[in-house]
Amino acid sequence: MDPDHVAAFCALDHEVWTLGEAYHGTSVGDPDHHIPFLSKEVWLDDAHPGQVTLVFVWESIEAWMLLGDSTTQAELQARFDAAFEYEVRLVSAPHEDSSFGIHRWSRFERL
Repeated sequence: MDPDHVAAFCALDHEVWTLGEAYHGTSVGDPDHHIPFLSKEVWLDDAHPGQVTLVFVWESIEAWMLLGDSTTQAELQARFDAAFEYEVRLVSAPHEDSSFGIHRWSRFERL
């Protein structure tokens, strides 16, 4: 996308997609709600202005499939499209071609 629109994209992505998937079917602040993904990261690459990479870590394939249903995705996409007037071009998602064979081997995290 145009690098001038990255900040607006990231803010709206958080509002619509991150919170929409995190709180699908409930409201923010519901004490009994369980967020189905472990983390989401947004990566920006200064060598490729305008390129945004989104990385989710799901707690299970079942959690991902539940939110990946076409109705939920269409609703969230419609909300995003209505609020973001700029052109966005989606590029490859290699995990979709792997028959769900990608999995974490290890993670090192500095605490």
